[in-house]
Amino acid sequence: MIKTIKADKISKKDIRDLILLYKEKGWWDKEPSSYLKKMIKGSFIFAAYYEKGKIAGMGRIISDGISDAYIQDLAVFKKYEGKGIGTKILNFLSEKSKKFSFLSLIAQNKTEKFYKKNGFRKAKNAKAMLYDKIRKTEKYGL
Repeated sequence: MIKTIKADKISKKDIRDLILLYKEKGWWDKEPSSYLKKMIKGSFIFAAYYEKGKIAGMGRIISDGISDAYIQDLAVFKKYEGKGIGTKILNFLSEKSKKFSFLSLIAQNKTEKFYKKNGFRKAKNAKAMLYDKIRKTEKYGL
């Protein structure tokens, strides 16, 4: 089951699960729960997939709510991979984005096949660019 998470209503258990998921994927080292709450609050949609009451995966949309939307941080715990959970989260987020004229994401190399299978393609005449003066991106494989 997929639920939309709100920063002011998230449980401590869900915060712990989400932090563990970010850490399992190698995206975080020590970010506190307050950081996560700010991310949730700043997202257009932050969704989690629950399996037997526990978070199995998550994803979010970043958008101004009018024209463009970006899927960010789609992830599933390793023990739940291969069960279609990522596809369900992606479909949920894509459905919530139908009002936008533009929906995109940055696929890490190992995930490109997954996104292609689910209706995404490489952008023509475009390439993801990173601004290195803010944060070291090598840590995240970017």
